[in-house]
Amino acid sequence: MAGTRDSEEIESIRAAVRALCAGFPGEYWRELDRERAYPTEFVDALTKAGFLAALIPEEYGGSGLTMSSAIAIMEEIQAAGCNGAACHAQMYTMGTVLRHGSADQKQRYLPKIASGELRLQAFGVTEPTSGTDTLALRTTAVRDGNESYVINGQKIWTSRAEHSDLMLLLARTTPREQVKKRTEGLSVFLVDMHAAGAALKINPIRTMMNHATTEVFFDDLRVPAENLVGEEGMGFRYILSGMNAERILIAAECVGDAKWLIEKATNYAKERSVFGRPIGQNQGIQFPIAKAYAQMRAAELMVHEAASLYEQGKDCGAEANMAKMLAADASWAAADMCVQTHGGFGFAEEFDIERKFRETRLYSVAPISTNLILSFLAEHVLGLPRSY
Repeated sequence: MAGTRDSEEIESIRAAVRALCAGFPGEYWRELDRERAYPTEFVDALTKAGFLAALIPEEYGGSGLTMSSAIAIMEEIQAAGCNGAACHAQMYTMGTVLRHGSADQKQRYLPKIASGELRLQAFGVTEPTSGTDTLALRTTAVRDGNESYVINGQKIWTSRAEHSDLMLLLARTTPREQVKKRTEGLSVFLVDMHAAGAALKINPIRTMMNHATTEVFFDDLRVPAENLVGEEGMGFRYILSGMNAERILIAAECVGDAKWLIEKATNYAKERSVFGRPIGQNQGIQFPIAKAYAQMRAAELMVHEAASLYEQGKDCGAEANMAKMLAADASWAAADMCVQTHGGFGFAEEFDIERKFRETRLYSVAPISTNLILSFLAEHVLGLPRSY
């Protein structure tokens, strides 16, 4: 499907991803969906090909690619009918370590993350009581002497915690009432989930799509002080750039979903005949498909704009948020249109449309809801009074 022009290098990456994804057809994803199983073989294949190490520099064993290459990877995964939900975190979560970790942490962890020896796919931020109000989180990390911190609390919607070796955890190291600024007093830790033992409990949460998400409980979990990333109390600032990367990558996934759904609907509208004519000849069918295509293309352009700013090291908060919102809206509109185009067949498991319908609906809510994005734009871009 026609889209934004790419360089020859990125086009070759797209072709390689498409070839890899061809080995994981709809039957593979339907079986995993029924069992709510993790796509181990798919993740392993992407890891072996170096795609999940796209944003890790070559000096640490990564592919050293740009954000533009990374979004091409995620878009093509979705456009092939696959599910990249188990992949994007391995690409962006390590960014906090790369930007703010010590030299020892980078040497110790990044090469193993790049090779797939270690999985860093769990991002412990959201809590049941605070939701997207990250500064109100209650999980605490208390310094115990010079060698360790003791962590207590709970996280929710921590996806892939059961399938990760490491977790990037945000916890409060200074009580909220003792900090001068709201954004201070939070710190980032690398948690070795295998070493945690009984102090770490993971409960799976069954959801409407196969997303491997969980709630995690910390009960006097002892973490070595050397696992503190950067400076104590500055953690909120550290994770912001990672959040921008996450939103750009997920926006690219949504664009890929929209492309898959639009192609599916277009082909069906050409082939399906009712009353002696293809249904795609009817404006009531073709107009929604065309509108979904226009929405997808507009979102795609914003995703590339956000990726370009990210690569240049410029502030891309507004663009990353808009890309995520517009792409999520476009993919959901395409999903609804695709079901409507197929009629009853849109609900049949074998067509994969109902699976994609469920999967892409998530991104109007996560990793940040549309309302929070609108609030951000209203306040920080348009200069309107703070609404929360």
